[in-house]
Amino acid sequence: MSRILIVEDEAIIRSALRRLLERHNYRVDEAGSVDEATALDPQRFDLVISDLRLPGEPGTELIARAAPVPVLIMTSYASMRSAVDALKQGAVDYVAKPFDHDELLETVARVLHLQASRHAEPPDITEPSGQAQPMIGTCPAMQQVYSRIRKTAPADVTVLIQGESGTGKELVARALHQQSKRARAALISVNCAAIPETLIESELFGHEKGAFTGASAARTGLVEAADGGTLFLDEIGELPLDAQARLLRVLQEGEIRKIGSVETRHVDVRLIAATHRDLRALSKTGEFRLDLYYRLNVMQIDLPPLRDREDDVLLIADILLDKACQRHDREGLRLSRAARREIHDYPWPGNVRELENALERGVILAEGHLIHPDDLGLSPPSGALPTSRKITHPVPEPEATQAKTDPGQGQGQGHAEDDLSLEDYFQHFVLEHQDQMSETELAQKLGISRKSLWERRQRLGIPRKKSPRRKND
Repeated sequence: MSRILIVEDEAIIRSALRRLLERHNYRVDEAGSVDEATALDPQRFDLVISDLRLPGEPGTELIARAAPVPVLIMTSYASMRSAVDALKQGAVDYVAKPFDHDELLETVARVLHLQASRHAEPPDITEPSGQAQPMIGTCPAMQQVYSRIRKTAPADVTVLIQGESGTGKELVARALHQQSKRARAALISVNCAAIPETLIESELFGHEKGAFTGASAARTGLVEAADGGTLFLDEIGELPLDAQARLLRVLQEGEIRKIGSVETRHVDVRLIAATHRDLRALSKTGEFRLDLYYRLNVMQIDLPPLRDREDDVLLIADILLDKACQRHDREGLRLSRAARREIHDYPWPGNVRELENALERGVILAEGHLIHPDDLGLSPPSGALPTSRKITHPVPEPEATQAKTDPGQGQGQGHAEDDLSLEDYFQHFVLEHQDQMSETELAQKLGISRKSLWERRQRLGIPRKKSPRRKND
């Protein structure tokens, strides 16, 4: 779902525009000025729609601040001169107020489509084996990630990577390090959740001999070991408060002091932190220092979950399958058509890590040359339709020949609902419920994406029921 930032000082226009866009399934944030928009970080959005004339700085100021995110300019004056000036400064397009709703929506859809088609080059990551492997994925959300990595890596600033477990936060940290000025120095990775709370300060900052029971020798901490290089703290939300205070001093003063020592030492470390938790929310409950959060969040990179990377799932699966086959000496294994559909439609709550584990199981359990759905061992997602009735997307097939069969062929006899083909069931369900449900709700109930819902409507000739336009929109 694309994110749009509206920058408009007139609240009535702003709220009407927001309602219009949200009804068409865009995620919308608002700002009343360039300063407010800058505080929301316009680079985190897919599109900025800004009025030309705003309190303080004009809307065209956002063109440079939001780049590479496109800026669509609105002008109530509808003068060709102001529109041309905005385009010369880099605006992607303009709309004149009062704008026609259909024309605006068409412009927004076109701009977002063009933006998605401009692929950023995935960064290469050198694996421990020494082989360079590019990051995988071409969806718009990953294009934003690649753009952020490319811009942020050379800047030598603190970075906060946010994303669910298993989305590849460590890969982003490695890409940032390897494209930075510190690439020849060490990258020290620490999982804060994996170290006992009683040992975390000693591990990070080191200790002197006799500093505590069991400290039989002095120890250099991992922060000091990263001197001149990069320190990656994964799951930083699990860091105890005492360790947070010490880390804050490292960021503020560039100094560390070993446990049991009275001397401080200067270190030059770039910090990259990652978490799946909301650090700002944790700061409100006292579990995370707010001043540390502000120090960490100089630049932020948000990793999308795998369920939002629909176009990337099978590409990632093919690459991970090839690696698993090499590890287990089972070259030549392929995914069956049914397995590919299962992988494409599964919501992957564990993200890429869960996908990798499923493919590992498939390689181990498969008999013959094809991996079938049962080999993957996936649990049916809660709330989804039963497997026998689940509406699936058309997905690329590995087999050279694909038999074209009637959609209803092979349906078992029994209950009346079971006699329906997938297309029959789809058509019956949509026609019965579309008056009461939005497109998003229909797609969720059917266990498919909105894109797939639209594609099946087109293929089966089921028109989308248009809701009457409200005058106040």
